[in-house]
Amino acid sequence: MPEAKVSVPKIWLLVVLVACYAQLAQARPPVLAVEAEEGAYSIDPANNGAGPLWNSGSTNLVRAGNQVFASGLETLAAVPPLNNTQCTLWRRGEGGWILAMSDPSGRTREPCPLAVFPDRDRVFMSSNPTTVPVVQAGGGPAVPVVLELPLAEQRHTPTVTQPFWRSDSAQPAFTEHSYRSFSADGERGELVLFQNVGHTHAEWVFRDSTGRWSARGQLEWPWGGEYAQPKPIRVCYPNVALRHRAVHFVGVSDVIEPNEQWRKFKRELTGKDWDYDFRRLFYTWSPDITRGQFKGWVEIASRERTAGRIMPGDLWLAPDGAAHIVWSETAIDTRLREQFFPAERQRHEMNYAVVRDGGVVLRKTLLATAEGNGPVPHLPRFQVTPENRLFVFFYVNGSDEGGKPLSENRLLEIRRDGSISAMVRVPLTQPLNNYMTATVRAGSRPSRMLDLLGTAAGNSNAIRYARVRID
Repeated sequence: MPEAKVSVPKIWLLVVLVACYAQLAQARPPVLAVEAEEGAYSIDPANNGAGPLWNSGSTNLVRAGNQVFASGLETLAAVPPLNNTQCTLWRRGEGGWILAMSDPSGRTREPCPLAVFPDRDRVFMSSNPTTVPVVQAGGGPAVPVVLELPLAEQRHTPTVTQPFWRSDSAQPAFTEHSYRSFSADGERGELVLFQNVGHTHAEWVFRDSTGRWSARGQLEWPWGGEYAQPKPIRVCYPNVALRHRAVHFVGVSDVIEPNEQWRKFKRELTGKDWDYDFRRLFYTWSPDITRGQFKGWVEIASRERTAGRIMPGDLWLAPDGAAHIVWSETAIDTRLREQFFPAERQRHEMNYAVVRDGGVVLRKTLLATAEGNGPVPHLPRFQVTPENRLFVFFYVNGSDEGGKPLSENRLLEIRRDGSISAMVRVPLTQPLNNYMTATVRAGSRPSRMLDLLGTAAGNSNAIRYARVRID
């Protein structure tokens, strides 16, 4: 039989056509379909300084195949704050959301983040139960635990473990203000948990694929030597990612106002002796968490000069090891402008950076609005597809070009060459102004289904779920 011959020019033409089609596909804005939009659960106000979405750097929502789980909070009547809530676990069934478990470990102040191993039939909950008597108001010691549950059961009886935080088995001085972060490598079946101790450092523990808490250590905060009174710069609300035992950590400064003039001025305004600053974004990483060493801190962004505000958005570790970071910025604290920097103008930004080996290799503003009319971006979250396409979901308020008030969710794509697609409106009937996603940082797989758990404007006690398909 004679060999089939293919013309070389035809092969090259086919390659060119495929490449052009791929570029066209990325050039088009995504087509979005809202597949679900519903209430998940509700909560009575606990009035303890936290709330059901207070742990915004981690997530209370995970997906494993067709199963979706959400972590909730229940306010305990007649129990005084601060530890007056109990965590719950909800499963989305065919008929809606089903209460699968009330956390048996005890009372707490904060919500309980989740992690999942989709291929190992396991979902995990991080809890921080108090040890103070039920009648005692205020804070006090806490003993963090991790609950492990099988995915397949309809009602869940968890296995409760207490991690060993130090080699001498001593318990760090944890309290109800945990500022903890819970992250998973879903493919390898591994976990990392961070929890703050005072204003000096975070304790961390690592659970390997055999189920052992096999590594532990401390992450010391960056040193604020430039302050009038030098001190550690506590880093809070971090996004933490674990992949192949590399851990990346990005969070915002959370310290009592270090500028004495500004602090005095704020005290006269508010009548309070304290006011916390959230205006410096810090990043660090460990190439192998089992070795217990983190690299030096890198300051990704700062609004220190004009007392602005920065809030972390999300973090994604690409297959090539680069860390993709997104966050929101407000240029100035307008309360201070007239007296301290009258020439400055307000500006709202949603920013993005790529960090490789501790250096920023790409920096880009995704959306910016100067003082006056325009959309104000909030809470950017990544959504990664199985093809490693990177989308950003976010909320905007403010106004449109004509001055009409805005309240909507939007989506854009960051392409592999660093360019940005056109923004599209996400057609939710009740836009979410505070939310979490089923992120890969908690073990959920990359997906074209964007799962959301959050609240709509005007009702922070009704927790809603939405699912949006990105085509």
